Amino acid sequence: MNYDQLQKLKRQYEELQQRLQEPGTWQDPALYARLQKETQELAPLAEAYAAWEQTAAELQSLEEMRQDPEFRDLAQEEIRNLQQRRLAQEEELKLLLLPKDPNDGKNVIMEIRAGVGGEESALFASDLFRMYSMYAELRRWKVEVVNLNETELGGMKEISFVVEGEGAWSRLKFEAGGHRVQRVPVTESGGRIHTSAATVAVLPQVEEVDFRLDMNELRIDTFRSSGAGGQHINKTESAIRVTHLPTGLVVECQDERSQYKNKDRALQIMRAKLYEREQEKQQAAIAAERKTQIGSGDRSDRVRTYNFPQNRVTDHRLTGEVRSFNLESIINGNLDPLLDALTAMDQARKLAAGEARE
Repeated sequence: MNYDQLQKLKRQYEELQQRLQEPGTWQDPALYARLQKETQELAPLAEAYAAWEQTAAELQSLEEMRQDPEFRDLAQEEIRNLQQRRLAQEEELKLLLLPKDPNDGKNVIMEIRAGVGGEESALFASDLFRMYSMYAELRRWKVEVVNLNETELGGMKEISFVVEGEGAWSRLKFEAGGHRVQRVPVTESGGRIHTSAATVAVLPQVEEVDFRLDMNELRIDTFRSSGAGGQHINKTESAIRVTHLPTGLVVECQDERSQYKNKDRALQIMRAKLYEREQEKQQAAIAAERKTQIGSGDRSDRVRTYNFPQNRVTDHRLTGEVRSFNLESIINGNLDPLLDALTAMDQARKLAAGEARE
């Protein structure tokens, strides 16, 4: 464990606390908010390191006590207990020292698209949206649909939605990729098991301060909102289509009846997509590893399989006993066991790579 790094971060935390008390900081709301956020981010590590230092001091005291024959046995027993506590504290510190994802505090924009499998893949896309909505409800997050293209049977060809809430990105970022389903479709009369697919994209919601859109590069069109089968939801041209001319990226928003709200949401999604592209350019190595989040939508392009006959969800990024989970629980929004396993895998990878905060 890097004790020099811990000392450096401890000093940084103490300096931040001191700056928060300075009159000049109080008079600048933006500065105060930024310093407060940085302090809160460092607080868990600073507190854990303080607890480790306390344990180390107690061990030192007991080592001295052990030299006295009268207290040797008592000290020896307490030393064993404290050594176990120190090992647990050091494991916690190793995890806290891992670099934080800069997007962890952001809300999330998710897109689900039906892949191969026809109507069944659209129904599966609808099931995935229901799963994420139920998970968001459990976490007390807010879900707002931005754009929806439904089928006659109630499936979803595609849906875009925003998830707002604390920790949204840190939990949902692992959902990106191809999701495969194996089950008997409602449209299947012979009882045969079919394999279909849907794709999930996860983007951090970025603000204007993170990435500024050049409005001169955008074309904004209005059109009438439409539902399944092309029927019109309303008679006004409140839906918005934003096209980024240099790249050809297109974003549509037609869920709100207000043209202004649709435009605002469409610009947010466009900003997130362009921000993601810019990040990929700047971090070529990471982009090569992640490739594209959406994938091809092919049955073989998958991060997870939902096997209904066996009531099992398998995440193909995990290994060993922790890679399979109860399907009924997962599909009803109880995603935490699966996401905890993916988080632990990500932490183990970072530890093995020797990554640490700067």
